[in-house]
Amino acid sequence: MGILQNFGIQENLASLIVYGGAGVLFFVVAAVFVLILTYLERKILADIQIRLGPMTAGPHGILQPLADVMKLIFKEDIKPKNRDKLLYFISPILVFIPVLLTLVLIPFNEFLSFANVGVGLLLLIAFGSITSLGMVIAGYSSGNKYSLISSMRSAAQMMAYEIPMIIVALSVVVLAGSMNFVDIVNAQQNLWFAVPLFLGLFVFFVAIIAEMSRVPFDTIEAESELVAGFHIEYSGMRFAFFYLAEYLELFIGSALITLLFLGGWNGLFAIPIIPEAVSGLFWFMAKTFALVYVAIWIRGTLPRFRIDQVLNLGWKFLIFAALLNLAIAGIIAYVF
Repeated sequence: MGILQNFGIQENLASLIVYGGAGVLFFVVAAVFVLILTYLERKILADIQIRLGPMTAGPHGILQPLADVMKLIFKEDIKPKNRDKLLYFISPILVFIPVLLTLVLIPFNEFLSFANVGVGLLLLIAFGSITSLGMVIAGYSSGNKYSLISSMRSAAQMMAYEIPMIIVALSVVVLAGSMNFVDIVNAQQNLWFAVPLFLGLFVFFVAIIAEMSRVPFDTIEAESELVAGFHIEYSGMRFAFFYLAEYLELFIGSALITLLFLGGWNGLFAIPIIPEAVSGLFWFMAKTFALVYVAIWIRGTLPRFRIDQVLNLGWKFLIFAALLNLAIAGIIAYVF
């Protein structure tokens, strides 16, 4: 910013250029992550189903995500006549922007953090709730009965799984003594929280999968029941925002589990010669993409649950398991 001011650019304009450029750069990085994840998911699912997957666009189909992007850019933007114009317009933004802000809060290692705030965990959970609100608004504003049913399911599912997720996150805060992600990771240098809080890891992983509405919890997008879910009336770039948010959530959810339970950038062993910052980034990405693989593997393996089964699991089992995990964390913190 100081460099721009040296060229005679006013401070307000310099701030706009710097932060605007950072926002564009961050959006590009997020889009690249989504391209990688979509390609990986297609190839992994194809391998599970004994297929080849995309093979036409580029070598081994590596350019298929770019072809999908071009298709969405040039696709006609069809709007339903009986939509709520304002809510229909802002709902893709309400879904995508909080997810992008959530990605800003994720530290990739101790030295690479875009926004290292003291209450990062609290902010991340809050942004996730706004995303769910955007899904509800999208379904309501479309003027379609199937999207409305999907949005109602989304609200019910969010309440059923957000509570156990918050309780488990609180148990991590009890052990780490902080809501800052760097402090939480540093507290796991000797022992990952996945060991004493194994039950919490299981509950949190299930809750994250349900929050992302991925198989087997994809009742809000059940094709056989609701055609395409809450975004059935969206096309073109409006649909692309939902698409980007869905795959960014997959990465963010996996990264969050890595930070809270798997030691973050703390490696299983030291990598000689390689600097600590690089090795930390390697371990963080390796753990995160391992969890991404597990989520994709679950999608290719399990059938979809019914909505009543999904809600029963959240209200009747996960909440009590999360409370038990919180009690275990309290005992460990008191004794040790």
